[in-house]
Amino acid sequence: MVCPDGFIIPGLLIYTPAPPGSTEVFMNQLQFFVPTLFGLEGLAADELRRLNLADVRAENGHVLCTGRPGDIPRLNLNLRTGERVLLVLGSFHTPDFDALFEGVKAIPWEEYLPRTAAFPVKGHSLNSALHSVPACQSIVKKAVAARLGRAYGLETLPENGPLFQIQFSIMRDTAMIMLDTSGAGLHKRGYRAVGVVAPLRETLAAAMVMLSQYRGKDPFCDPFCGSGTIAIEAALIARNRAPGLDRSFSAQKWPWLSSQAWMDAASEAMDKEFDGQYDIWGGDIDPKAVEIARSNAEKAGVDDVVRFEVADATRFHRSEPYGRVVTNPPYGERIMEKKEAEGLYASFGQAVRGLPAGWRVSVLSSHTEFERTFGRTADKKRKLYNGMIKCDLFQYHKR
Repeated sequence: MVCPDGFIIPGLLIYTPAPPGSTEVFMNQLQFFVPTLFGLEGLAADELRRLNLADVRAENGHVLCTGRPGDIPRLNLNLRTGERVLLVLGSFHTPDFDALFEGVKAIPWEEYLPRTAAFPVKGHSLNSALHSVPACQSIVKKAVAARLGRAYGLETLPENGPLFQIQFSIMRDTAMIMLDTSGAGLHKRGYRAVGVVAPLRETLAAAMVMLSQYRGKDPFCDPFCGSGTIAIEAALIARNRAPGLDRSFSAQKWPWLSSQAWMDAASEAMDKEFDGQYDIWGGDIDPKAVEIARSNAEKAGVDDVVRFEVADATRFHRSEPYGRVVTNPPYGERIMEKKEAEGLYASFGQAVRGLPAGWRVSVLSSHTEFERTFGRTADKKRKLYNGMIKCDLFQYHKR
């Protein structure tokens, strides 16, 4: 069963924070839960390992790891394929509302939330006795308020301070309680203020680039660039620029997580950036889309390394001996009729077959007859999801 932010699993420990008044909150290891789009779990796990997170475990729709408070900004700033960073506070059996209330109330909320904290609650319940999500939201809210009210000596909490979004999951009568450190989803990099029809999520675009094994050395092309997301993500990857540097996060306003931790994480990320010359190109037959792509590249700070042009993908050609094509053509579900999409695939496939032997091609499509219409069986296929649309990434490596 899928939920909006991925799967939630039972069995995690409640981590005990430092005593009240401690200058360093949460000296113990923290547990992080990183939801992903289905099919991207392995990539996200690799990212966590490169960030030196411990106990990394990839499971359906999410990745788990452990770390310390300073890893909260590091994760939010650097993750390319994770959807958000959730801090796990506890997990417990919850066969009824009393158990839910007492389990939530047992968490030392005063060590996480200041007296003025705003703490809305959202969540989901699957295959559990407590199936009413609104009722569960109300119980969780009351339990947190009861604990905080007693800790701060208040009958009514002001909730006019920083946001602490509480998330709960109840699966098979086990509740997991978390805090959302990210705010807006991590796919919202901040550069795509304007989009086009059927935009590709940034996390999926980054994953497609990573799966193509692009490292910034080869020419990189997206002949169906739309708003430029794939090419922009390729430019960020080529430069090794952290995708979250140009946006804000909920946990930046949390009093127990110092501003210095965010500055240190940003400095660490910027120190890892590369300088260089890159050949990154995007083309689209729609002049408006190309104009938007150029604007988005400028917002992302990569307009000096990626170029966009009005171009017909069915006439795509490059003379360099090697390179990468990574693209997301229309599926025939939202933008074009199915038969029209098939004709486009056939023409594009013919154009691709004219590329030199060293080119690798990756095409994302939900069309069940893509390989037949494209004119060639893929060397490798990988199941992915573009929103709620089940797709395959068709990869062509051999000539």
